[in-house]
Amino acid sequence: MDDHKLLLLVLHILSLSTIYAFVSASQVGDGEARCIESERRALLEFKQGLIDENGVLSSWGYEERKKECCRWTGVVCSRNTHRVIGLQLNGAKLRYQLRGNISLALLELHHLNRLDLSNNGFRGNGILEFIGSFKKLQHLRLVNCGLSGIVPYQLGNVSNLKTLDLGYNPGLEVDNLVWLSNLSFLSRLDLTGLKISDTNWLRGIRRLSSLNELYLNSCEIPQLTPSSLDLFLNSSSASLAFLDLSSTELNSLVFSWLVNTSTTLVSVELSDNRLDGLIPDAFGSSVFLEYLDLSGNQLQGEIPRSFSNLSRLHVLDLSHNRLSGLVPELRGFVSLRELHLSHNKLTGLQGTSFGQLPKLEILDVSYNFLQGTVSESHFLNLHSLKELDLSFNSLVFIETTRVWIPPFQLNVLKLASCYLGPRFPEWVQTQSNISHLDLSSTGVSDRVPEWLWDLSPGLQYLNLSRNEISGRVPDLSSKFSGYPTIDISYNNFSGALPLFNPNSSVLQLSRNMFQGSISSICTINYTKLGLLDLSYNQLSGQLPDCWMSMTKLSILNLGNNHISGEIPRTLGQSDCWLLVTLQLRSNNLSGELPSSLRNCQTLRLLDVGGNQLTGNFPGWIGTYLTRLMVLSLRGNEFYGTIPPEVCHLTKIQVLDVSRNNISGRIPRCFSNFTSLVLHNGTTRSLIPITGFVFSDGSRYEIDSYIENALVHWKGQEEEYNKTLRFLKLIDLSDNTLVGNIPKEFSLLRGLISLNLSRNHLTGNIDSEIDQMGMLESLDLSRNQLSGEIPIGMVELNYLAVLDLSNNNLSGQIPPGTQLQGFDATVYAGNNELCGRPLAACLSAGGPRPSPAFDHRKEDNNLDSGFYISIVLGFVLGFWGVIVTLMLKESWRNGYFGFWNKIWNWLYVTTTVYLRRLR
Repeated sequence: MDDHKLLLLVLHILSLSTIYAFVSASQVGDGEARCIESERRALLEFKQGLIDENGVLSSWGYEERKKECCRWTGVVCSRNTHRVIGLQLNGAKLRYQLRGNISLALLELHHLNRLDLSNNGFRGNGILEFIGSFKKLQHLRLVNCGLSGIVPYQLGNVSNLKTLDLGYNPGLEVDNLVWLSNLSFLSRLDLTGLKISDTNWLRGIRRLSSLNELYLNSCEIPQLTPSSLDLFLNSSSASLAFLDLSSTELNSLVFSWLVNTSTTLVSVELSDNRLDGLIPDAFGSSVFLEYLDLSGNQLQGEIPRSFSNLSRLHVLDLSHNRLSGLVPELRGFVSLRELHLSHNKLTGLQGTSFGQLPKLEILDVSYNFLQGTVSESHFLNLHSLKELDLSFNSLVFIETTRVWIPPFQLNVLKLASCYLGPRFPEWVQTQSNISHLDLSSTGVSDRVPEWLWDLSPGLQYLNLSRNEISGRVPDLSSKFSGYPTIDISYNNFSGALPLFNPNSSVLQLSRNMFQGSISSICTINYTKLGLLDLSYNQLSGQLPDCWMSMTKLSILNLGNNHISGEIPRTLGQSDCWLLVTLQLRSNNLSGELPSSLRNCQTLRLLDVGGNQLTGNFPGWIGTYLTRLMVLSLRGNEFYGTIPPEVCHLTKIQVLDVSRNNISGRIPRCFSNFTSLVLHNGTTRSLIPITGFVFSDGSRYEIDSYIENALVHWKGQEEEYNKTLRFLKLIDLSDNTLVGNIPKEFSLLRGLISLNLSRNHLTGNIDSEIDQMGMLESLDLSRNQLSGEIPIGMVELNYLAVLDLSNNNLSGQIPPGTQLQGFDATVYAGNNELCGRPLAACLSAGGPRPSPAFDHRKEDNNLDSGFYISIVLGFVLGFWGVIVTLMLKESWRNGYFGFWNKIWNWLYVTTTVYLRRLR
């Protein structure tokens, strides 16, 4: 009996050994595998066509010790036949890229089963047609290789192919996909980022009966049409499980196909397309669906109730659409881990069902129109919740229990613009693992609790801005982690400036009541600091001299304090190539503007207005700071002439040097200001960054900073924030400038505001001023301008603020509502001016004919029929015009501009006609 058991044991061991040997037969061996010499030579010839700068293929060679090619990097051989069956040279896995050409010698590898040359640099090369000769090839991966040209149809000859990955080669183009029909075993197709020019691109895909994964995201493909859709509806795609058609600009016809294949789908990615209309209810039958992303489209209506059938769904992303109504009952989503509904038009929560999702980890319903109250019952069973974002809604948090202990431990909590106040929410104290906390604009008017600063050792982002929180900020030099972002602006914090973590990336402390010396900012070496905003506080003392260590600084705003002394020359002597905004306005700074700032050649905004700076107008600004878009030197004591170098500021949009002692003539080269010559409005932000990237790869976003500037606009000082990017302004007022207004100003067709008042300018107003069609504000008052007001000024249809007072202008104010509708004070102090709204002109002189309409003097045969036709046309079109003008603002502006011209023409023509009759 024992012998029998022993025999069975021996047989069992022998059988296991046989199985092990069989399984290992297709693998590379350590000692026995010997590569075929012809294949070895082919591989070495292939290597000769490559550029291997980092020695990735150093194990390949002719030397005797390198003879065994089956041990070479990336080479896979069969243990049984010693044939090369795989060539895996993925640059990402090898950590270095190969470059060069793909050699024809690879054709000697007749048994090649797998070829992976992804993530290398074969720039300019196409997919070689000879790859179609690899009859045994099953897996071909050429992802992100820099390939270009047309994908060869010979790939259809590789009939055993199961995987075809050609994605992320933006230079590749597929002119047809008919050849795909030969690949009956293909289970994975990845053409990510390619251009597909075949209008019937569905023809090849429809016969891929084994297709399990299809990735066409970011492809440039023709739109679906009803005829092409018919091909898809008749296709055999019963095995398709993973589908990615995101960022392809597809329309909603794709839904018809998805409904037809919904029973097998596991993952569907359709984000960033042109999907509109309602979400089909048929999605509810996709019972195997685990991932659904329809974000970034124009979908409307309510979230289908049939979604409650998707019990296997892990991720649902419907963000950035136009969905409305209530957030539906979610009890059916028992497997849901992520729910993204942000940036829609949802108005409320239906019950407390999302509190019954025990596996939910991320809940984001931010940027909607949600109203109502939120209490503990909404979060009752969210034990797995890690990220909660309810920000930018109108929700009111109420605590039904005095001390609520949530069932979750959050990493991210965003409640911006929800109402939590007036007391600071005590339940936040329980979140000891939090890394991102945003309680901005939540109506809190309490003293800051001491426990907040020790809330979590992993806290990296804290935003308490736009509340009425008071108290003092303690020493935070050893608090927070990573590269902290701290925003406590727009509150009532007081006391001295606190110390912060040396690795802080963003410090926004503006509009508080911090006081004392600003020099404390130099106590710690902030080498990672990218944004420092201390504006609108009560800080005093001299500007410190520690800026050389802040090499990451992109935004520095110290405006509206009581800082005195000179600007240190070290500000700019250090590496300031990242600095884009420098705000020092409204302080008590003196001395000259240091020329060391010329090193900060990335500056977009420089505002030192409202100080006591002196010296010649700094011409080096135009020579070195050519990227400036906003320059404000207003309210200082600069003198001298405006140097011609200023005209190198071709990107300038706001130039304000008012209230100084600048003399001489205005340069004629202002027409070089390209941004002011173009009349189309800009939408580019002045701050061309959204965050900071540090040496270790970490990135920290700036999501709350808004560039601003104080300008004299329409007769009063205004601080421009979000709309600053649209402002185009020149203000040279309150100086001692002389000479004529350069005719080149008329070329500034994009200029919105021009202020040259309170100078000693002479000469006439340019007759071509009507070319400045975007002007909304024009102030030429308190100069010595003479001559007549150009008739062309009636063409300035957007002009809302005008001041020509206290000059030597003469003649009649051009007729028309545009100029005659202003108050008489606009023209006061010009004794020779007449006409509405001033006194009528003497009849002896008579109104002057307009040169702009001289060509109409020949129209001396007008009869009454002309006027009758005008009246008749007006009556017939009255209601159509009125309704149109009420609904469309741009037509309304054009309409009144048109009738203004008609009125001027009628006035001049009729006057000339009557005088001739006399």
